[in-house]
Amino acid sequence: MARLLSRLPHRLALASLLALSLLLNACGPTDRPRVTDYRSQGELRVATRHDAISYRIDDEGHASGFEHELLLALGDALGVPVKFVPYPDAARALDAVINGQVHMAAAGLGQNERLPLRWSAPLREVEYVIVGRNDGPAVNTEDRLAGRTVSVRRGSLPADRISAIRKRLPALNVHFPIKAGEEKLLAELARGALDLVATDRLHYAFAARIHPELEIVYELPGRSSIAWALAPEDEGLATAVDAFIAAFSASGRLARLADRHFGHVRRLDDAAITTFLTRIRERLPRYRAFFHEAQARTGIDWRYLAAVAYQESHWDPQATSFTGVRGMMMLTGDTADRLGVKDRLDPRESILGGARYLDMLMEQLPAEVAEPDRTWMATAAYNLGMGHLNGARSIARGLGKDEHSWWDMKSVLPLMSRPEYAQRLKSGPARGGEAVVMTENVRNFHDILEGLEAPYEPALSPPQLRLGPPG
Repeated sequence: MARLLSRLPHRLALASLLALSLLLNACGPTDRPRVTDYRSQGELRVATRHDAISYRIDDEGHASGFEHELLLALGDALGVPVKFVPYPDAARALDAVINGQVHMAAAGLGQNERLPLRWSAPLREVEYVIVGRNDGPAVNTEDRLAGRTVSVRRGSLPADRISAIRKRLPALNVHFPIKAGEEKLLAELARGALDLVATDRLHYAFAARIHPELEIVYELPGRSSIAWALAPEDEGLATAVDAFIAAFSASGRLARLADRHFGHVRRLDDAAITTFLTRIRERLPRYRAFFHEAQARTGIDWRYLAAVAYQESHWDPQATSFTGVRGMMMLTGDTADRLGVKDRLDPRESILGGARYLDMLMEQLPAEVAEPDRTWMATAAYNLGMGHLNGARSIARGLGKDEHSWWDMKSVLPLMSRPEYAQRLKSGPARGGEAVVMTENVRNFHDILEGLEAPYEPALSPPQLRLGPPG
């Protein structure tokens, strides 16, 4: 049986997997190839694929992503390290489970009960859509898809939905690109190389931040769940995985993890994204070297500093607000004096001063606040001041919330404008809701810059120079 499976072509699509299901069922469970138990193997082998949401590798070679982080927590619960085995597509990842090469597959997989696999408890719900360009023909009803070509990742649940439509509408053309995930398909759609793309709503939201010309033109029927695929006979691992997911969800950690990776994505509208992309081209090149220098002095990624600066001033060094804050990083007069910034309207001075201020705020937070929450809370304090942030943290403790978690704090900060909470604050009322919006916008701008701008790696980092006396 194993020899027969090894002769199957690597490009297994959904149809091939379904055919394989019949073959495996006929052979019986004892003939099916099985991977060595994860406990005796000393590791949990997980098939995955490179994806903007589930598993991605950054410019420095570090892995991250919603499912990546969740699987590391699973490994800790099981007491074994996780070995990630990337495959070109979801079909091959699923095939690896069927062939006994890995213990499970985790690749942004829609739960599909027709495959010869066992599915974990759901991780998150997902909706599927057809995406087009906003300058293309409208698609108001299913019959308007006639004559159009929909590109979709082979073996995915959106492919199932499109195939079902094609049975009713033979004039619909379906294109299955080779080795192309949602991110690449949507990028090709944005530049006009594709007609339409079927994907899920979250992948669309991520892509639309860089390609505002994209829009949802048709919503596919039904909802699904993202889950992990395991071998049907591996009941012990399946039971342990489901128990882990249940406990992780009940503790609130699953919701926090989802918020960390997706919670900020839909905050920017198309007009804001278009303006941001234009200013990346037209304004950022003038100041990039100053942000690089600020990173070298503080260790904060220059793209995050640029995101803060854009949120504050749209990279306008002459910006001035009615409250008296000025310059690229919108510093107050008192803060500028503490930082030794002599001219707030000088872009280099402002950027270096603002970077140092953000770094100081990070240092003032308790050690219990871990990254990335530490950076996000410091960003909120950049807007509010550390006194108000500490007041909000006190309110959080009183409400039984986690003062060290951005997930909890962003629900507490808006309360600071309410009289019943403001009276508890030494610093008085504050517009905490604005600090939340500011921080979530900065997260979005930073994500976009990470996708478009290269990291800065100074050949030799200079010492941590200060612009003036410590604050």
